[in-house]
Amino acid sequence: MAKYSRSASKKVGKAMHERKRGTLKSGKSRKKVTSRKQAIAIGLSQARRSGAKVPSRKASSRKSSTRKSSSRKSSSRTRR
Repeated sequence: MAKYSRSASKKVGKAMHERKRGTLKSGKSRKKVTSRKQAIAIGLSQARRSGAKVPSRKASSRKSSTRKSSSRKSSSRTRR
């Protein structure tokens, strides 16, 4: 069974094409995307929002980022 649907593949392909033309923008800042990996990530997130069949994001990478920020907060509290 396929992990990704055809519509997800089309979204990623469209994002890659926009990146090649230099018209793909990211997030709130609307900065130009030049990274291939970032273009794929944008295409997959658009596919997720539209309801296409895409595996969920890895939990380990999301948890590690929240752990880092929480440890920073606690360390800044102890310094004061």
